[in-house]
Amino acid sequence: MAKKQKIAVLTGAGISAESGINTFRDAGGLWEGHDVMEVASPEGWRKNQALVLDFYNQRRRQLKEVVPNAGHTALVELEKKYDVVVITQNVDNLHERAGSSHIIHLHGELRKVRSTGDETLIYDWEADCNLGDRCAKGYQLRPHIVWFGEAVPAMEQAVEEIYNAEIILIVGTSMQVYPAAGLVGYAARGARIFYVDPRPSINYELQQLANLTVIAEPATTGMKQVLAALL
Repeated sequence: MAKKQKIAVLTGAGISAESGINTFRDAGGLWEGHDVMEVASPEGWRKNQALVLDFYNQRRRQLKEVVPNAGHTALVELEKKYDVVVITQNVDNLHERAGSSHIIHLHGELRKVRSTGDETLIYDWEADCNLGDRCAKGYQLRPHIVWFGEAVPAMEQAVEEIYNAEIILIVGTSMQVYPAAGLVGYAARGARIFYVDPRPSINYELQQLANLTVIAEPATTGMKQVLAALL
């Protein structure tokens, strides 16, 4: 049996936005009316833990009101013919719910929390996380989210997946937020690249790639064109 070609998919807020998930950041750079550093930085956490917990509790509740869209299910469809890994900047669980089988969360997961005293203690978490909720060692729990100024633990794994992929899909991301935006710089020479986004931004790494197809559409419609090309 022939080995399946490998597809690495880099997804961002745009694919989830079509399911009704807020992209957090508005034109003024605020997240739901908050300065980003108030709710997505270690400094913000130290300053006001209750505010940070409430912010992510609201995001977690919203997950129960949304469902995967055609962009998510198109990626599952590709698994019939290809070895597909989804590298997502999103913290929602829509790729899981759609049925994708190999997912790397670069920026953490809303439905998990972790210990503030032992980062290896990570828990699945459906309900609100409140002050006083503690890990097995007695430390306060925090959102399992990579905040600004924190390392991205999955980056090394993501780089390896991009490097080994014959086809790379970029779906619903501005390609402006680093280090994730720099991942395509690790693409192998000759890899086919498809970029699906209604407002595609061709960054330096993309400018270096010869085999690039840009589809300036939302994920739900743009992925139909990708499926037509690859299936």
